[in-house]
Amino acid sequence: MDFQPTAIKLTENRSVEITWSDGETLNYPFGVLRNACPCATCREKKRAEESKPKGLLQVLSAAETVPLAVTQMRPVGNYAYNINFSDGHSSGLFTMDLLREIGKPVPS
Repeated sequence: MDFQPTAIKLTENRSVEITWSDGETLNYPFGVLRNACPCATCREKKRAEESKPKGLLQVLSAAETVPLAVTQMRPVGNYAYNINFSDGHSSGLFTMDLLREIGKPVPS
């Protein structure tokens, strides 16, 4: 995809808004970004969770009870962003294609 971000901002509703070079503005809630992390560790964790028996109550760690935030976004070349989260996770590279896919349009 040839679209590039032209503006990125944090919003008051705990999300990131990205305006793209085609004029479209998409919204990314922090939790959606964190759950979409494409790193190997997160992909493996998702596979392990899918194989667990359903219906069991999940025990949350102390870190999981604190509101999630994006603490930093750094461009990686012209093809991705590395996003740091308040839970300490920072190894995912979010390609422009992935970001376009998971974003929700901001109403005009």
